[in-house]
Amino acid sequence: MSSKYVDNTAIVQVIGAIYMNPKLLDLTDKYIITDQDFENQFHRIVFGAIYKIHELGATKITIENISDFLSDRPKYEAIYKQNKGNEWILKIIDNCNLLSFDYYYSRLKKFSLLRAYDNYGINVTDIYDPDNILDTKLKQKQEEWLDNASLDDIANLVDTKISNIRLQYVDDAFGDAVSAGNGIDELINKFKEHPEVGVPLYGTLINTVTRGARLKKFYLRSAPTGVGKTRSMIADACYIGCNKIYDDTFGWIKNGVSEPVLYITTEQEIEEIQTMMLAFLANVNEEHIINGKYEGDEEDRIFEAAKILKESPIYIEELPDFSLKDVEDRIKKNVREKDIKYVFNPNMGVGTVKHFSVYQRGLLFIIG
Repeated sequence: MSSKYVDNTAIVQVIGAIYMNPKLLDLTDKYIITDQDFENQFHRIVFGAIYKIHELGATKITIENISDFLSDRPKYEAIYKQNKGNEWILKIIDNCNLLSFDYYYSRLKKFSLLRAYDNYGINVTDIYDPDNILDTKLKQKQEEWLDNASLDDIANLVDTKISNIRLQYVDDAFGDAVSAGNGIDELINKFKEHPEVGVPLYGTLINTVTRGARLKKFYLRSAPTGVGKTRSMIADACYIGCNKIYDDTFGWIKNGVSEPVLYITTEQEIEEIQTMMLAFLANVNEEHIINGKYEGDEEDRIFEAAKILKESPIYIEELPDFSLKDVEDRIKKNVREKDIKYVFNPNMGVGTVKHFSVYQRGLLFIIG
């Protein structure tokens, strides 16, 4: 079933522009066009032919190029000829305005997003209603909003609607005030049976101060750059997520139950985090790992640490260029798919955590 969220003018202008200037496809940092942006199969075939011909090295596209390309693909060639593809391309060339490409590209992507929501059954007619032909004022208002909105604006608006529904029908976050003595006896008995203690962090002093890594809390480490916040967080992440650690006196010792951990890195690459984790678990100088030169049984310990990491529920998310929404979405995804309970991020502030709706989901955040 065809979607009603299609802007044919934007489609014609975008395909016409990349036909006339296929180098636009090389600007992937600015434009991302895929076959999912075209609802109609004929449009997908024309775009796909241009894309593939350019990918094969052509810097200029002709109608003959497209016809030759499709001649080896009978099914697509038939659809192309049925829609009078050569005539259609000549027509869009006459009407294409390269100077307006950014505008029409933006329209194309916005309709792709609205179409995706609509296909998943999310009603977005309050954002844009293509069936509205009677209320001209509303039509103009929606057109103006859509032209001025970004993709993030549209996505945030839909996310807000969904969050409000969850808040109203699922979370039920707000209730009536209760007496300060309500359930107080049960609370005292609960702590007698199950004292408020979290899984251990690395080091005795930190556990004395924090009572361990307690869920529904966040801990902030504050220190100048270069004094070891990242390494101390990696130590804690490994201590919570791995079931063995090397001790100079006793060798490999058991380290409790492995708990699901998410480590978000925004400055270091994943390999840098991995070498620090190996160094901590095996108690080996990280320089020995990076240089590939070991002393004594260090290499065996490193491979044992690697095995422990492979079997551990520790996950690393690399977000070099991120927004608060990106971080929140990644945390939600990992909570949902990997049952994450502990989140580490050495570059996240207190305000960031309080902004997250996931802060209320029973996680522990350790930030710096």
